[in-house]
Amino acid sequence: MRPQKVLDKDLLTALGKVFRSKGYEGTSIKDLSEATGLKKASLYHRFPDGKEEMANSVFSHIDEWVKETIFFALNDESIVPQARLKQAIDHISTLYNGGSYSCLFRAFSMENGLQLFEKHISNGITAYIKAFNTVGLALKFNKKEATEHAVQTLIEIQGSLILTKALNDTSIFENTLKNIENRYLKQ
Repeated sequence: MRPQKVLDKDLLTALGKVFRSKGYEGTSIKDLSEATGLKKASLYHRFPDGKEEMANSVFSHIDEWVKETIFFALNDESIVPQARLKQAIDHISTLYNGGSYSCLFRAFSMENGLQLFEKHISNGITAYIKAFNTVGLALKFNKKEATEHAVQTLIEIQGSLILTKALNDTSIFENTLKNIENRYLKQ
């Protein structure tokens, strides 16, 4: 058996970049082929169910990374909550490349993408809120405050990503992350 030209991690990263920039509906197999350096036949060999399978694989890949980094940091009771929050914020910055990458939730929530990926999107958002709620409780917020902070955090992250793209200014995203951290720590 010949070794794969493109490793799974690299392949999923390349596919993810295309989906993030063009959305699910706007992405063609040609776009995905060009981004990965694989011929269409090779893509279909690795993903027999086509573009939808590629998108699901990208979601799963990023979801796993988020669980291992962001959610792990927010839930790691072996370190103080302030450090947990800081680590998670740093990982969020990495996930979005300092604000230069769009969010998959947004990219896949347009047109038919929402129907196809509603479960991924809903589960992802719920998991983010739960993880930020956990760190809020660890920082001694009451349940209502912890939930409000968690929801507001997601609103701010998503909104800042849109503004960052629209204004081509990554400082918006980075400042938002700093403001989130300050809001949590200045109870």
